[in-house]
Amino acid sequence: VQLQASGGGLVQPGGSLRLSCAASGSIFSINAMGWYRQAPGKQRELVATITSGGIANYADSVKGRFTISRDVAKKMVFLQMNSLKPEDTANYYCNADLIPHPHMRSVDYWGKGTLVTVSS
Repeated sequence: VQLQASGGGLVQPGGSLRLSCAASGSIFSINAMGWYRQAPGKQRELVATITSGGIANYADSVKGRFTISRDVAKKMVFLQMNSLKPEDTANYYCNADLIPHPHMRSVDYWGKGTLVTVSS
């Protein structure tokens, strides 16, 4: 199983970016998908998650600015980030809670980070 994230980059404060993450490989079903981030010198923190039924959960720091969405058929998750602030600068990691094969328990998978830098 692989999670491939893309869409990071350099953006000015107040700008927008859209992150994408695609899951591939041996996947029976995907429960929740989400995004986490880790800034230099800080612990990894939750940004947003979304269930297979479309229920989203956001960190307080991004509510009203970020929107998570999901394409279940394509096994993809997206993060639309608006009104970006310098404190949003971090490596953003895609996460999926999925079942690789029938009758197996769900397993957490992580993609490699995509760097988001918010700076003027």
